[in-house]
This record gives sequence, C-alpha cells and structure tokens, in this order.
Amino acid sequence: MVPFSFLTQEMVLTADRALYWPRERALLVADLHLEKASYFAQFGQMLPPYDSRETLERLALAIRETGARKVIALGDNFHDDNGTQRLDTHTTGMLSALTRATEWIWITGNHDPGLNSQANRDIGGDAMDELSIDSIVLRHKASPEECAAEISGHYHPGLKVRAKGRSIARPCTVLGTHHSGQQRLILPAFGALTGSMNASDPAIISAMQPADTIDALVPASGRLVQYPLWRTAV
Repeated sequence: MVPFSFLTQEMVLTADRALYWPRERALLVADLHLEKASYFAQFGQMLPPYDSRETLERLALAIRETGARKVIALGDNFHDDNGTQRLDTHTTGMLSALTRATEWIWITGNHDPGLNSQANRDIGGDAMDELSIDSIVLRHKASPEECAAEISGHYHPGLKVRAKGRSIARPCTVLGTHHSGQQRLILPAFGALTGSMNASDPAIISAMQPADTIDALVPASGRLVQYPLWRTAV
C-alpha cells in the first residue's frame, strides 16, 4: 500500500485497485460490475460465472488489509439493474456478510441506476446518487462543472508502458491538479471482469478539466510511480 496526499488528506493506494482513506477508515472502490458474466450469458456469450465471487473475495481481502470500517462503491456496482437477482446463494452470502460487517454505501452508476430501490431490501447497505465528505465529492462519473475536489470512477483507466523491451499494461488511478488547488481522482475498475481505457484517452483528459497537470498513478514495489499524461502549455 502506498500513501500520497490528496488536498489536505492522506490517501493510500492499494496494490489491488482500491483507495483507502485513513481518516475516514473508508475503502473506496469503483466499477465492480458484479454479475457481468451472467448478464452476457443471457445473450449466449458464455463466460466463467465466477467474476462476482472473485471480486468480493478481493474486496474482503482489501477490507482486512486496510482495517476499513466503511466501504464506498463508486457506481456500476452491478453490470445491470437485474444483477442482484442473479446472484447465487453463495455469492449473496458473501456480499451480505460484507455489508453487515461495514458501513456500506453504494453510489449508483449508469449501469445500475435502479440500485437505490434495491440495496436495502436485497443486499444491504445504503444507496445514493453521490456523497460529499469534508468537501470531497464522491460520484460515479467525473463532472467537468464540479468546483470541489472529486473522486470518481466510470472510465476504467489503464496505463500501457514499454520497459526493457516489453509492453506492460496496468490499471491506474488518474490525478488531475489545477493551480487553484482543486484536485480530482478517477479510480481504476475494481471488478474481476472489467477492461480498461487508455488513461490518456481524450475522454479522460476532458473529464479531468480544468487541470494544469494530469498524471497516472501506479503503486509498485512500495512506491508510487507517477506518469505524466497531460500538461498545459507554458
């Protein structure tokens, strides 16, 4: 786990694509896309049906490693609004155990806008469109109109670099910083069955504006590796 500063707060990036906020004892994850395999199976595209279990196992491990007392899932928690109904008994038990053991908040995303009406009844936790903690807005998709600090997901950022003659692809966190002091973070997708978008894609760069610098952050061997993605012209 690698600490870094976000505004005046210490944050910690885990090796497994989560963000831990020590002061709040909160673990933030984005884009779980639970039950994605079962969604595609409905249309004849058969994938191994264990993505939800793997995602929740990794999430349980991150909770244990960080000591988090709160989990905030930043949208696209399920791949579709019917995903809660397709959970098998074992996976439902895993999820229910996690939502009982922690203060659990589901931020709704574009894949699961109906989660607000299902969370408490079916899977536990509280659902909301967005949340603000200490002037930091937590939402699914970055808003270019936002003037406050912001942490979001949605874009599944990933970084591809060449090192020692080979190409290495890694999920990454994207950090945007403006001279006013405003900062934004876009977290990588946490789900087991999620792809990635190039962190320097124009859609991500645009979502981080206004910014003077935009960087990809990757925890590696106990340190934070920072790759510049975009700089304003001087």
